[in-house]
Amino acid sequence: MKKFRKVLDGLTTSSPGGTIGSPSCGSAAGTPTTAPTPKEIDVQETLVSENFQLCKTVRHGFPYQPTALAFDPVQKILAVGSRTGGVRILGRPGVDCYCQHESGAAVLQLQFLINEGALVTACADDTLHLWNLRQRRPAILHSLKFNRERVTFCHLPFQSKWLYVGTERGNTHMVNIESFILSGYVIMWNKAIELSTKTHPGPVVHLSDSPKDEGKLLIGFESGTVVQWDLRCKKADFRIYYDEAIHSVSWHHEGKQFMCSHSDGSLTMWNLRNTTKPFQVTFPHGKIQRDGRKESCKPILKVEYKTSRSSEPFIVFSGGLSYDKAGRRPTLTIMHGKAITVLEMDYPIVEFMVLCETPYNNEVQEPSAVVVLLEKDLIVVDLTQSNFPVFENPYPMDIHESPVTCTAYFADCPPDIIPILYSIGAKHKKTGYSQKEWPISGGTWTLGSHTYPEIIITGHADGSIKFWDASAITLQMLYKLKTSKVFEKPKPGEGRAADLVEEDPFAVQMVSWCPQSRIFCVVGISAHVILYRFSKYDANTQIVCLDVRLQCESDDVITPSENENNPCFPEPGSHSPQPQHPASPSSGTPEGIKDSIPCLKVKDRVVRVPPGYQAELVIQLLWVDGEPPQQITTLDINSAYGLLAFGNCNGLAIVDYLQKTILLCMSTLDLYGAADPYQRLTRSPRRNRQSTSGLTELSDNQQSIDMERSKSPTSDHVNGHCTSPTSQPLAGKPRVPMGPEGPRLTRRGPGRPPFRKAQSAACMEISLPVSHTEGYASRRAMLQQFHGVTMYSHDEHHITSPYCWSERESRENSFSRSRSSSVSSIDRDTKEAITTLQFGESYGRKSDALPTPCLWVGTSLGVVVLIPMSIPTDQEERMEEPVTIGPSGMVLMLKGSVLRFGFLDCMGAVIQSPYETWRDLNAPEDPDRPRRRKLVHFSPSSSQDACGDGHLAVVCSERQAKVFLMPSQSCLFVHNITESSFVLRADVVSVCNSVCLACFCANGHIMTLSLPSLRPLMDVNYLPLTDMRIARTFCFTNGGQALYLSSPTEIQRITYSQEMCDNLQEMLGELFTPIETPEAQNRGFLKGFFGGNANTFDREELFGEAAAGKASRSLAQHIPGQGGMEGMKVAAGGAVGDLARARIALDERGQRLGELEERTALMMTSAETFSKHAHELMLKCKDKKWYQF
Repeated sequence: MKKFRKVLDGLTTSSPGGTIGSPSCGSAAGTPTTAPTPKEIDVQETLVSENFQLCKTVRHGFPYQPTALAFDPVQKILAVGSRTGGVRILGRPGVDCYCQHESGAAVLQLQFLINEGALVTACADDTLHLWNLRQRRPAILHSLKFNRERVTFCHLPFQSKWLYVGTERGNTHMVNIESFILSGYVIMWNKAIELSTKTHPGPVVHLSDSPKDEGKLLIGFESGTVVQWDLRCKKADFRIYYDEAIHSVSWHHEGKQFMCSHSDGSLTMWNLRNTTKPFQVTFPHGKIQRDGRKESCKPILKVEYKTSRSSEPFIVFSGGLSYDKAGRRPTLTIMHGKAITVLEMDYPIVEFMVLCETPYNNEVQEPSAVVVLLEKDLIVVDLTQSNFPVFENPYPMDIHESPVTCTAYFADCPPDIIPILYSIGAKHKKTGYSQKEWPISGGTWTLGSHTYPEIIITGHADGSIKFWDASAITLQMLYKLKTSKVFEKPKPGEGRAADLVEEDPFAVQMVSWCPQSRIFCVVGISAHVILYRFSKYDANTQIVCLDVRLQCESDDVITPSENENNPCFPEPGSHSPQPQHPASPSSGTPEGIKDSIPCLKVKDRVVRVPPGYQAELVIQLLWVDGEPPQQITTLDINSAYGLLAFGNCNGLAIVDYLQKTILLCMSTLDLYGAADPYQRLTRSPRRNRQSTSGLTELSDNQQSIDMERSKSPTSDHVNGHCTSPTSQPLAGKPRVPMGPEGPRLTRRGPGRPPFRKAQSAACMEISLPVSHTEGYASRRAMLQQFHGVTMYSHDEHHITSPYCWSERESRENSFSRSRSSSVSSIDRDTKEAITTLQFGESYGRKSDALPTPCLWVGTSLGVVVLIPMSIPTDQEERMEEPVTIGPSGMVLMLKGSVLRFGFLDCMGAVIQSPYETWRDLNAPEDPDRPRRRKLVHFSPSSSQDACGDGHLAVVCSERQAKVFLMPSQSCLFVHNITESSFVLRADVVSVCNSVCLACFCANGHIMTLSLPSLRPLMDVNYLPLTDMRIARTFCFTNGGQALYLSSPTEIQRITYSQEMCDNLQEMLGELFTPIETPEAQNRGFLKGFFGGNANTFDREELFGEAAAGKASRSLAQHIPGQGGMEGMKVAAGGAVGDLARARIALDERGQRLGELEERTALMMTSAETFSKHAHELMLKCKDKKWYQF
């Protein structure tokens, strides 16, 4: 605990704890301020660096780019491998574990050690890994790296200690599971095939032991050769040569016949009595054509042949459709007797597996379900019902149903919000699922003691919003909202709809939610804002629409001969323009230029809305003079004030959503009034057009690069088009040459919202350099990607396509001739974006004695403007009297674009924004209890008895954080967060009953700073920023948690709280539960007598070092893992750390004692051997004479 005392006398001394002191920042322009009244701030900071530790908690969603599948029929857990080296292990809901191979190599195959709590993974780097699943966080026990051969297939017989490994060369090796050491026993390919065979059989694609005799191994080669190898006799029992390549093999449980799937779409059945030819060849989907030939079919990639006591066998396979049926979706075919059922899938099939009741391969299998792993989904089909329904998936596998474009994370929500959202969402659930219990039900999970209500909100490219219950590190869908229902569907080829082909016009850009009042705001890509209220009743409503004309003049190359454009903003005094009525799609100038029309058309009729979130107000930005509206960059809403504010590259708008009026609509420059901190030059005349500069055609000379390096990385990202924060910046709208027919529209034509399906936040794969200039012409290009802002390059003189290299080259060559030295200096300073907004009770001016409602405005040039407001307090007056907005008050300055505001009282506690408690406007009227607005205020002066009036304002930008004392505007503390990088996300969050500032930087560092002193508490290099998806979806929340989209289909949650890290082991599910292995069925006397001697087969006797010798050291390298003692050491960090550490010490001591005992026993054995040999030598030499030696 550290106590800070600071006397304010107009100057600030160096801040404690290494923070940087600065002079009083009362005026951004540098004018001296009168010294405030000396007062003493007594803040007791309780957070120390020991309170912070960064670790991953849980990963939700569908495994990205899956490659492999495995199932343990006894433990009933499922494993899915991915192309990036990840392994997801799933059990009952709540049991969800993510593991990652350090190499990042793709997982080719997975094999459970059934009911042993272990998993073998085979990776694309020819390494086998053994994972220990008997701990909550699995770890690798052993690894085996093959050096000279590539691994293609693995097979582990049930209850066996030896893993069969097939390679690309056609050889089969044996690996001991316990020691992970290679046996000297090898089945060479040239021994497996006949000596007369002239060609190589190809890689091993299948390995399985015969159900009839475990001593017989069936080896399938890619070329079509199948060999049954007698492991005891080390020879082939039979060899099968087939013309078509083999993809998979499946046994009948009796071991007398097996089935193969081939590349020509055929299935062949083979009987062991006669292996010269198959006794049955079928083309399930190949019809006989008129000329008598079979249709050519696609390969059958996998087949499973499963028997049932009560019915015909099941034959399940993927693929095999005829080639001439173009456009057919991927299929899974189930053949049951004479019935053939074809199940069409939404995505390509990666792998499938039939779930059976028994782990023994020599018993009747009794299949119950089929797990189908698709490229973007996981489904389970019920085989026990004739219509084969699917099971309802309890895991959140549909996060990516439409690409995720934004995220929001709310911890410690009101406890009643989750049940009400679930009850509303449950009414819209799909039906027709199987009534049986979800078959993947392994593991154990209990609700931890450290749980509180958490909600995650995801916005999607199709305009949908999903609310998720994220309590207790689980994820469950609560409620889905479709914002597209507010608008009319665009008709193809009609007016503006022609511009929206292949686009996502409803894509969600950002959301703002007040859990207490249940008011919800959505910002869309088409420059629109939708305000929703929550109701438990359905209603007939008509949506109110407000149009806002928020457009700045176009900036372009200077052409002195052209007239200067007239600014499109109202006069500074006219702060309350009247709402404009939506114009028709054809409205515009006589030349056909779009003007004063929105991008989308709101439904103008009364609509029936179901219970849940119901749209009340839509605000749309309008086209101006043929230019599309700029994307909205920030938004804030306050339910107590009844106000909504948003901004973009051009300026700021404030809307009164209770009275449905626009209060303010003006440019950023006009907000300053006389308090403009910049010495701005007079504008030069310019042409009224936009350039098509995009990210692919940025060009800067050394002069401009040097200029930018001396500024904030986003101080110049305001000169033009704001695109979606979830899409790659695309070209602005060029002014198309006018002809008699008006403007000619192209597919990537003028004014189309720059949002494409392939460029959502979930799909962005754009690399960002770690340093501020590496890989980009300037930091400007890098910041455009993150902030979704495309700048106009004033160096470009021609209107060209960004994809035409020759034209682009010619334009860059003309750069030096067309550049004006004054353009950059003027435009980069005069046009700035609104980057963050925050309503709250504060002091608009130094002279204010009491706090009033204010709007804090932050810009991309590091300027903070405070706008005071006067709001009627009486409910009747509030609905009738106008809200008045005073002239802007103070102006503060920081380095870099302003990202976040936070407010603390003088005791260091967070001041929450005031809010209105929720009331259902559609509920039946109660005469005795009229509905009135109930407001909850957290005024800064309410808790200031000890230290007088005032509060602390925390402002964080891309480069630094500052703490100001209000109303004196004195800068108490300042901390430069980063010099080489920039902050992407920042938030004031509560951790361990205190508060701190959390930051995520572009170089991958996650940092926390104490408040108010801004002492660094934690700085961890967590992950390099490899794509924009992470930057755009990363968000902090209270309780020391954060999340981001780790892949287009997965949400990764992390914690930076030591307390949560300590309790994480308790919160995670157990993958392994002790279960007795089911006993094998009694085979009967005759079957046991005539069925071979499978039960007497001893693999150790064949493959052990004594019989087979050691394998070549150069063939494979054994790498010991860290899953033994290391796994226990991880667990030792929990609440019972001391006991766990003692247990580890005892275990290590016991292990050393065991090793010592083994050495002693070895020495005793050696001594006995020596004594025996000495005794034999004595007896041999006892009766010999001296001359016989």
